[in-house]
Amino acid sequence: MHDATWDTVDRLAAWLDRETGLPPEQDRLLRMLKLSEEAGEVAQAVIGATGQNPRKGTSHTWEDVQSELCDVIVTAMVALRSLTPEARKVFAEHVDRVAGRSLGA
Repeated sequence: MHDATWDTVDRLAAWLDRETGLPPEQDRLLRMLKLSEEAGEVAQAVIGATGQNPRKGTSHTWEDVQSELCDVIVTAMVALRSLTPEARKVFAEHVDRVAGRSLGA
């Protein structure tokens, strides 16, 4: 992942830290819960893109699903950064472990 992306994540986390008005521990926990909200929006978009709600019909596009997935990723990155200033390193090492397990050495 590009350093510019992580630089933006750092700025987003700092902005949230300044704007929240909540105690830091509570704010970090709520950032974790925000992931569930964003994942729910992915599900809503998939249901809308496939027309599975007869009352609403096809209410979303696959581009909407892509956008919601990106929101999940950004939210997770900000949540990880909120837990550790070493988020870049933690994430890179984790991806390497997953790749090693899944793709072999």
